[in-house]
Amino acid sequence: MAGHGTPDLAAAAVAGGADVVELGFPFSDPLADGPVIRRAAERALADGMRTEACLECLRQSRERVEVPLVPMTYAALLEAYGWERFADDTARAGATSMIVADLPADERPELRRVHLVAPTTTDERIAVAAERTDGWLYLVTLTGTTGARTELSPELAPLVERTRRLTNAPLYAGFGISTPAQAAAAAELADGVVVGSAALTAAEEGPTALERFVGSLRTVLT
Repeated sequence: MAGHGTPDLAAAAVAGGADVVELGFPFSDPLADGPVIRRAAERALADGMRTEACLECLRQSRERVEVPLVPMTYAALLEAYGWERFADDTARAGATSMIVADLPADERPELRRVHLVAPTTTDERIAVAAERTDGWLYLVTLTGTTGARTELSPELAPLVERTRRLTNAPLYAGFGISTPAQAAAAAELADGVVVGSAALTAAEEGPTALERFVGSLRTVLT
Protein backbone atom coordinates (compact mmCIF):
# COMPACT_ATOMS: atom_id res chain seq x y z
CA MET A 1 0.00 0.00 0.00
CA ALA A 2 1.29 3.45 -0.89
CA GLY A 3 2.69 5.28 2.09
CA HIS A 4 5.66 7.28 3.25
CA GLY A 5 7.63 4.10 3.98
CA THR A 6 6.77 2.35 0.73
CA PRO A 7 10.03 3.05 -1.16
CA ASP A 8 12.00 1.34 1.63
CA LEU A 9 9.52 -1.53 1.67
CA ALA A 10 9.69 -1.92 -2.11
CA ALA A 11 13.47 -2.13 -1.91
CA ALA A 12 13.19 -4.70 0.87
CA ALA A 13 10.75 -6.83 -1.14
CA VAL A 14 13.11 -6.84 -4.11
CA ALA A 15 16.06 -7.67 -1.87
CA GLY A 16 14.04 -10.64 -0.63
CA GLY A 17 13.49 -11.85 -4.19
CA ALA A 18 10.31 -10.21 -5.49
CA ASP A 19 10.15 -10.07 -9.30
CA VAL A 20 7.26 -7.57 -9.40
CA VAL A 21 6.00 -5.08 -6.80
CA GLU A 22 2.29 -4.28 -6.66
CA LEU A 23 1.65 -0.85 -5.17
CA GLY A 24 -1.82 -0.19 -3.81
CA PHE A 25 -3.39 3.22 -4.43
CA PRO A 26 -5.86 3.36 -1.52
CA PHE A 27 -9.58 3.59 -2.15
CA SER A 28 -12.33 4.14 0.40
CA ASP A 29 -14.43 1.12 -0.64
CA PRO A 30 -12.09 -1.64 -1.87
CA LEU A 31 -14.65 -4.30 -2.74
CA ALA A 32 -12.15 -7.04 -3.64
CA ASP A 33 -10.04 -6.66 -0.53
CA GLY A 34 -10.22 -8.33 2.83
CA PRO A 35 -9.63 -6.82 6.28
CA VAL A 36 -5.82 -6.51 6.12
CA ILE A 37 -5.76 -4.52 2.90
CA ARG A 38 -8.84 -2.55 3.91
CA ARG A 39 -7.15 -1.44 7.12
CA ALA A 40 -3.99 -0.56 5.22
CA ALA A 41 -6.04 1.55 2.80
CA GLU A 42 -7.79 3.31 5.68
CA ARG A 43 -4.46 4.11 7.33
CA ALA A 44 -3.02 5.39 4.04
CA LEU A 45 -6.01 7.66 3.41
CA ALA A 46 -5.87 8.95 6.98
CA ASP A 47 -2.19 9.69 6.36
CA GLY A 48 -3.04 11.82 3.33
CA MET A 49 -2.21 9.35 0.57
CA ARG A 50 -4.37 10.77 -2.19
CA THR A 51 -3.54 10.17 -5.85
CA GLU A 52 -0.84 12.83 -6.17
CA ALA A 53 0.88 11.56 -3.03
CA CYS A 54 0.66 7.99 -4.34
CA LEU A 55 2.27 9.07 -7.60
CA GLU A 56 5.14 10.63 -5.67
CA CYS A 57 5.46 7.40 -3.69
CA LEU A 58 5.60 5.52 -7.00
CA ARG A 59 8.30 7.86 -8.30
CA GLN A 60 10.39 7.37 -5.18
CA SER A 61 9.94 3.61 -5.35
CA ARG A 62 11.07 3.60 -8.96
CA GLU A 63 14.26 5.33 -7.89
CA ARG A 64 14.94 2.43 -5.50
CA VAL A 65 14.08 -0.63 -7.62
CA GLU A 66 14.31 -1.78 -11.21
CA VAL A 67 11.65 -4.52 -11.20
CA PRO A 68 8.19 -3.85 -12.67
CA LEU A 69 5.99 -1.65 -10.47
CA VAL A 70 2.25 -2.19 -10.85
CA PRO A 71 -0.23 0.19 -9.18
CA MET A 72 -3.44 -1.52 -8.11
CA THR A 73 -6.64 0.42 -7.49
CA TYR A 74 -10.32 0.79 -8.40
CA ALA A 75 -12.15 2.37 -11.31
CA ALA A 76 -13.72 5.20 -9.27
CA LEU A 77 -10.28 6.61 -8.54
CA LEU A 78 -9.47 6.75 -12.26
CA GLU A 79 -12.89 8.22 -13.01
CA ALA A 80 -12.25 11.03 -10.55
CA TYR A 81 -8.65 11.66 -11.60
CA GLY A 82 -9.17 11.16 -15.35
CA TRP A 83 -8.59 7.91 -17.21
CA GLU A 84 -5.95 9.07 -19.67
CA ARG A 85 -4.36 11.38 -17.13
CA PHE A 86 -3.97 8.52 -14.65
CA ALA A 87 -2.42 6.24 -17.28
CA ASP A 88 -0.02 8.96 -18.39
CA ASP A 89 0.95 10.07 -14.90
CA THR A 90 1.54 6.56 -13.53
CA ALA A 91 3.69 5.72 -16.55
CA ARG A 92 5.74 8.88 -16.07
CA ALA A 93 6.14 8.06 -12.39
CA GLY A 94 7.60 4.66 -13.23
CA ALA A 95 4.70 2.21 -13.43
CA THR A 96 5.11 -0.75 -15.75
CA SER A 97 1.37 -1.45 -15.97
CA MET A 98 -1.62 -1.26 -13.62
CA ILE A 99 -4.43 -3.34 -12.13
CA VAL A 100 -7.96 -1.93 -11.87
CA ALA A 101 -9.67 -4.56 -9.78
CA ASP A 102 -13.29 -3.74 -10.59
CA LEU A 103 -12.98 -2.76 -14.27
CA PRO A 104 -14.19 -5.54 -16.62
CA ALA A 105 -11.92 -6.50 -19.49
CA ASP A 106 -14.39 -5.35 -22.11
CA GLU A 107 -14.55 -1.81 -20.71
CA ARG A 108 -11.93 0.86 -21.43
CA PRO A 109 -9.97 -1.41 -23.81
CA GLU A 110 -7.58 1.45 -24.53
CA LEU A 111 -6.38 1.37 -20.90
CA ARG A 112 -3.26 -0.80 -20.73
CA ARG A 113 -3.56 -3.02 -17.68
CA VAL A 114 -3.29 -6.50 -16.21
CA HIS A 115 -6.64 -8.27 -16.19
CA LEU A 116 -8.05 -10.51 -13.47
CA VAL A 117 -10.00 -13.72 -14.00
CA ALA A 118 -11.77 -15.68 -11.29
CA PRO A 119 -13.33 -19.12 -10.85
CA THR A 120 -16.69 -17.59 -11.78
CA THR A 121 -15.37 -16.02 -15.02
CA THR A 122 -16.78 -17.65 -18.15
CA ASP A 123 -14.52 -19.04 -20.87
CA GLU A 124 -15.69 -16.28 -23.19
CA ARG A 125 -14.65 -13.56 -20.76
CA ILE A 126 -11.38 -15.30 -19.96
CA ALA A 127 -10.57 -15.21 -23.68
CA VAL A 128 -11.32 -11.47 -23.83
CA ALA A 129 -9.20 -10.81 -20.73
CA ALA A 130 -6.33 -12.88 -22.10
CA GLU A 131 -6.39 -11.08 -25.44
CA ARG A 132 -6.30 -7.64 -23.80
CA THR A 133 -4.14 -8.22 -20.73
CA ASP A 134 -0.82 -6.46 -20.38
CA GLY A 135 1.76 -9.22 -20.22
CA TRP A 136 0.19 -11.67 -17.76
CA LEU A 137 -3.16 -12.71 -16.33
CA TYR A 138 -3.93 -12.38 -12.62
CA LEU A 139 -5.78 -15.52 -11.51
CA VAL A 140 -8.03 -14.93 -8.51
CA THR A 141 -7.71 -18.28 -6.75
CA LEU A 142 -11.03 -18.19 -4.93
CA THR A 143 -14.49 -16.70 -4.84
CA GLY A 144 -14.27 -13.96 -2.24
CA THR A 145 -11.99 -11.18 -1.06
CA THR A 146 -8.25 -11.04 -0.49
CA GLY A 147 -6.78 -12.28 2.76
CA ALA A 148 -4.81 -15.13 4.29
CA ARG A 149 -6.34 -18.62 4.18
CA THR A 150 -5.35 -21.83 5.93
CA GLU A 151 -4.96 -23.78 2.66
CA LEU A 152 -4.70 -23.20 -1.07
CA SER A 153 -8.07 -22.82 -2.74
CA PRO A 154 -9.22 -25.97 -4.60
CA GLU A 155 -10.72 -23.63 -7.20
CA LEU A 156 -7.27 -22.74 -8.56
CA ALA A 157 -6.47 -25.97 -10.41
CA PRO A 158 -9.61 -26.02 -12.58
CA LEU A 159 -9.23 -22.29 -13.26
CA VAL A 160 -5.65 -22.79 -14.45
CA GLU A 161 -6.73 -25.71 -16.63
CA ARG A 162 -9.53 -23.70 -18.26
CA THR A 163 -7.36 -20.64 -18.76
CA ARG A 164 -4.45 -22.56 -20.29
CA ARG A 165 -6.80 -23.94 -22.92
CA LEU A 166 -7.58 -20.38 -23.98
CA THR A 167 -4.25 -18.53 -23.81
CA ASN A 168 -0.49 -18.85 -23.66
CA ALA A 169 -0.17 -15.76 -21.46
CA PRO A 170 1.71 -16.26 -18.17
CA LEU A 171 -0.65 -16.95 -15.27
CA TYR A 172 0.03 -15.50 -11.82
CA ALA A 173 -2.13 -16.75 -8.97
CA GLY A 174 -3.17 -14.51 -6.09
CA PHE A 175 -5.77 -14.04 -3.32
CA GLY A 176 -5.44 -16.24 -0.24
CA ILE A 177 -1.77 -17.21 -0.69
CA SER A 178 0.09 -16.42 2.52
CA THR A 179 2.63 -19.14 3.35
CA PRO A 180 5.62 -20.69 1.59
CA ALA A 181 3.75 -24.00 1.37
CA GLN A 182 0.77 -22.37 -0.32
CA ALA A 183 3.05 -20.44 -2.67
CA ALA A 184 4.86 -23.64 -3.65
CA ALA A 185 1.59 -25.45 -4.29
CA ALA A 186 0.25 -22.57 -6.39
CA ALA A 187 3.48 -22.37 -8.37
CA GLU A 188 3.10 -26.01 -9.37
CA LEU A 189 -0.06 -24.95 -11.22
CA ALA A 190 0.56 -21.34 -12.27
CA ASP A 191 3.60 -19.46 -13.56
CA GLY A 192 3.93 -17.21 -10.54
CA VAL A 193 2.24 -16.14 -7.31
CA VAL A 194 0.99 -12.83 -5.95
CA VAL A 195 1.06 -12.34 -2.17
CA GLY A 196 -0.70 -9.28 -0.78
CA SER A 197 -2.24 -9.48 2.69
CA ALA A 198 0.52 -11.57 4.24
CA ALA A 199 3.16 -9.25 2.78
CA LEU A 200 1.36 -6.23 4.23
CA THR A 201 1.24 -7.92 7.61
CA ALA A 202 4.99 -8.53 7.45
CA ALA A 203 5.56 -4.95 6.27
CA GLU A 204 3.91 -3.64 9.43
CA GLU A 205 7.01 -4.87 11.26
CA GLY A 206 9.33 -2.98 8.91
CA PRO A 207 11.54 -3.55 5.87
CA THR A 208 13.70 -6.23 7.46
CA ALA A 209 10.67 -8.36 8.34
CA LEU A 210 9.26 -7.93 4.83
CA GLU A 211 12.56 -8.91 3.21
CA ARG A 212 12.70 -12.00 5.40
CA PHE A 213 9.11 -12.95 4.54
CA VAL A 214 9.59 -12.48 0.78
CA GLY A 215 12.80 -14.47 1.03
CA SER A 216 10.89 -17.38 2.59
CA LEU A 217 8.59 -17.40 -0.44
CA ARG A 218 11.44 -17.01 -2.92
CA THR A 219 13.21 -20.02 -1.43
CA VAL A 220 10.40 -22.41 -2.31
CA LEU A 221 9.90 -20.94 -5.78
CA THR A 222 13.47 -21.37 -7.06
